Amino acid sequence: MAPPAGPPVPSAPPVPDRSREAQDGQRAKAAVVVPEAGPGTFRVASNAPRTARDVQSTTYTVEVEDGLPFAVDEVAKMVDETLSDSRGWSASGLHRLRRVSTDAGLRVVLASPATADRLCFPLETRGRLSCRNGHLVVLNAWRWANGTEGYERRLSDYRRYVVNHEVGHALGYPHVACPGSSLPAPVMLQQTIGLDGCLPNPWPAAVDLR
Repeated sequence: MAPPAGPPVPSAPPVPDRSREAQDGQRAKAAVVVPEAGPGTFRVASNAPRTARDVQSTTYTVEVEDGLPFAVDEVAKMVDETLSDSRGWSASGLHRLRRVSTDAGLRVVLASPATADRLCFPLETRGRLSCRNGHLVVLNAWRWANGTEGYERRLSDYRRYVVNHEVGHALGYPHVACPGSSLPAPVMLQQTIGLDGCLPNPWPAAVDLR
């Protein structure tokens, strides 16, 4: 995605207790059916607890389209944990993000493929990609349920990746290339499309994947 001041760029198309998360993620994946189209209305997660360090935060809402098989509070918990993680955008000290329920700088929305295409327009997301479009961080629900190649047994990590990638665009970071074979993929690499020889990595602060 492009920096906030520039034109929107499509994203194409997240490392905790992997064995347990992988099992949980695979069970969830098998049971979830995502409708291709939804009504375009959203459930909004309530305010997250505020701390004294939130004064300079970038604020965001988490919203889930009506009719999707995902609980808004569970999606909000995943987004909050991802964005506050010590391997995330807060690691450098340059960014701090805080969830609110109204009047946010960013809207993180989980949307059906058809709604995602509409919200991302004029970007070409083709029913399967996520994007950052202005103040919208649009997460494609089909991808949220199914992940992508390279993250087959790591659905939770893929979700962290796509949140970090799209929010990264909103924070001003462009796409980058794989720095070398078997190195951790930068989070701003379009990992949904392919890893280009890199190893999957959901975090802005690259981790040791060995």
